[in-house]
Amino acid sequence: MTATLEHGTQRRGGWIDTWDPEDTTFWADGGRRIAQRNLYPSIFAEFLGFAVWASWSIVVPQLADAGFALTVDQQFWLIAVPSLVGATLRIPYTFAVPLFGGRNWTIVSALLLLLPAGLLAWTVGNPDTSFGMLLLVAALAGLGGGNFASSMANISFFYPEREKGKALGLNAAGGNLGTAAVQLAVPLVIGTGAAIALERAGLMFIPLILLAAFLAWRLMSNLTTAKADYKAFGAAVHNRHTWIIAFLYIGTFGSFIGYSGVFPTLLKGQFPEVALQIAFLGALVGSLARPVGGILADRWGGARMTIASFAVMALGVLGAVAALRSHSFGLFLGSFLVLFVATGAGNGATYRMIPAVFRVGATTPERLVRSRKAAAGCIGIAGAIGAFGGFLIPRGFAVSSDLAGSLEPALLVFVAVYVVMGAVTWAVYTRPSAPMAAAGI
Repeated sequence: MTATLEHGTQRRGGWIDTWDPEDTTFWADGGRRIAQRNLYPSIFAEFLGFAVWASWSIVVPQLADAGFALTVDQQFWLIAVPSLVGATLRIPYTFAVPLFGGRNWTIVSALLLLLPAGLLAWTVGNPDTSFGMLLLVAALAGLGGGNFASSMANISFFYPEREKGKALGLNAAGGNLGTAAVQLAVPLVIGTGAAIALERAGLMFIPLILLAAFLAWRLMSNLTTAKADYKAFGAAVHNRHTWIIAFLYIGTFGSFIGYSGVFPTLLKGQFPEVALQIAFLGALVGSLARPVGGILADRWGGARMTIASFAVMALGVLGAVAALRSHSFGLFLGSFLVLFVATGAGNGATYRMIPAVFRVGATTPERLVRSRKAAAGCIGIAGAIGAFGGFLIPRGFAVSSDLAGSLEPALLVFVAVYVVMGAVTWAVYTRPSAPMAAAGI
């Protein structure tokens, strides 16, 4: 079977016509190896996509050292706009894989990252660059945010249902770690003080992007059997639970992206005496907590873990408020690390809820197949809407700073939102009299 897969079915351009991972013989005789050969370049490409997407989060707090004079509102705009663009691109990027092929789209989407990376290097090297141009280049970084959706969609086609969770978990974790990696690498690469060379923050991506495109071209495949399921997407759109879960995902994944984006700037503004290099810790612990949240959700239920995550997130934010009032760096850092862990765990827990919610009432094999397809559509929609949290949180801080001269009002609003989200989760999925409660969502 391996020879057939490698040489008989795969055509010019990397296309594979026969692909049936649910067939255990097919999977054992070469299918698994080909799926893994596609998974690892996909993880690397998605890792770079997240890194480019998050690049402005660590560039913005260092623009002043490079000679730029920006208002607080302008700084938060530069942090927020990549998330806005990335969230908007997630749905079309999902459908690009069946249209162009997973291998082809991975190559194209990786090479597209040369645009924000190259323009970042060009613009930040000149302090006379207008804010409008900086905003445009920051918006282009949102191209990296779309990569998550296409990468997850592509890998889902390669793996059988029994192994899909692990493969997608590895793919997602690899992407999320790109945020921590760029926040660690940029301060080390650009130097400090008068010797700062901020353009290196863009230049360092170029060889890595070319490597990602090469690996995708060399190792990955396109599947002719990968088809866009518009009916599943439509079924998800018309199911009210899609929108409830998407709302909750703004609070978990959106918080992770939003706080990852603003954390370096908050550190720089509130505790300028602290080295910016530690900013990567937030995104790192949040990324590592994601699979833990999924594991705990398998044991205790996704809804219960989601509620617990919102409760811990609220406590973490209240700790940050106390830290700002006392100007305690230790409390501020500790509170935000707790907050990041809770957002990561909440990501895994909320994701785990999706198949469980759509499986309720699927009492026949046909209904079970439909439920799986609707759940897949929900994952795409929730992932896109959840990413808008990466825009809302920075803009919330900007408005709070502008109107009140403090971050506290925004933080207190976030606490209230988490309380509401936790209450919604309880009311719909765990309240004893709720229809979903008996299913143990």
